[in-house]
Amino acid sequence: MTVNLEVADGVGTLRLDRPPMNALDIATQDRLRELAAEVTRRDDVRAVVLWGGEKVFAAGADIKEMREMDHAAMVARARDLQDAFTAIARIPKPVVAAVTGYALGGGCELALCADVRFAAEDAKLGQPEILLGLIPGAGGTQRLARLVGPSRAKDLIFTGRQVRADEALAMGLVDRVVPAAEVHDQAHAWAARLAKGPAIALRAAKESVDFGLEADIDSGLALERTWFAGLFATEDRESGMRSFVEDGPGKARFR
Repeated sequence: MTVNLEVADGVGTLRLDRPPMNALDIATQDRLRELAAEVTRRDDVRAVVLWGGEKVFAAGADIKEMREMDHAAMVARARDLQDAFTAIARIPKPVVAAVTGYALGGGCELALCADVRFAAEDAKLGQPEILLGLIPGAGGTQRLARLVGPSRAKDLIFTGRQVRADEALAMGLVDRVVPAAEVHDQAHAWAARLAKGPAIALRAAKESVDFGLEADIDSGLALERTWFAGLFATEDRESGMRSFVEDGPGKARFR
């Protein structure tokens, strides 16, 4: 398999496994979509880590495979490509990308699908598609601009340049920079902590932020209040409030 799922402590790790550079060919894209559906469905997976291994996250698409595709073939495939990445972005659970080595092109676009990104100190990220006479096609023009702003996104997309972890942190492309040997462990710890949280409330928070950003403010507020009121029907809300009153904040155990 080009992507494997490992589950421990409520955390599902989606491990890219296509050496040497985890090139994201069609089979890998389809596998990502398949596993996104699986981790969404499974109750024992409450948070997700995207991980490419100790050396590289994903260096991009499989250029040799893409070179053999003509216009008609890519017209037929482009939607499936985007849908695979969107399936990762729409996992209704916290998702963290653990980025080591290179996250370029499709690799950067995959990291953008996570809720947060932990990067190794020596990691490099970028959207080099312009150097091939192309533009990002798996969501990069949209998710990158929403994350770092249109001007920074255009700089990266227009030039195709790679940014080191410190610059990526400064522009908001990654959220935490740690020693390379600690990337996976820190990402897993972040996910494991949230795996113990209130699953429905976390889903509500994620969907309210993500879908709210795609709507006008009034529609976003309507979504927020619908979720907010709906959570009053959950056992987690009752146990969380009871624990707060009886024991103080941060001690609730959620089902």
